[in-house]
Amino acid sequence: MPGPTWLGAVLVLGVQLRALWPVAAIEVYTSKEVYAVNGTSLRLKCTFSSSSPISPLLSVTWNFQPEDLSSHEPVFYYLKEPYTPSAGRFKGRITWDGHIERHDVSIVIWDLQPTDNGTFTCQVKNPRDIDGTIGEVRLRVVQKVNFSEIHFLAIAIGSACGLMIIVVTLVIICRHRRKKQQEKMIEVADTEL
Repeated sequence: MPGPTWLGAVLVLGVQLRALWPVAAIEVYTSKEVYAVNGTSLRLKCTFSSSSPISPLLSVTWNFQPEDLSSHEPVFYYLKEPYTPSAGRFKGRITWDGHIERHDVSIVIWDLQPTDNGTFTCQVKNPRDIDGTIGEVRLRVVQKVNFSEIHFLAIAIGSACGLMIIVVTLVIICRHRRKKQQEKMIEVADTEL
């Protein structure tokens, strides 16, 4: 019975070697956090890379988890064509904005509301590459745009430059008037002589 033992050893070795073989995995990329103004729309960008060619069975799943950490809600699904939600908070507010051939699986959310604050996940499966990272992006819906430190710095520098131009202009005007007055005084003095 040396035949079956040898065959068993080869099978076990094959399984062990396969475990060491690099596994193909899909990588998904999103921003970590985005801000948007209440009532506007926002493109949630999600891209991917895959070691396999793009399959006709590639699927994309977008989900949402509110800030209160209640259950996940489906937002969007793609398999050969886009499927928008037929119920829930995102019904009628999601548009497909991706391009599979460019490895882009982004969506647009319309009429953002404070209740949309939370974490969106983007998962891509490209058969042969079905395991991998899941993209997560945290959305913050704000009431109005806040000025950042860069905006304040730009305003401060612009104001200082404007003030310097005004001061220099006033100094030039004052010197010009003094010079005119001195010329008049010299003319008057010359005519008196």
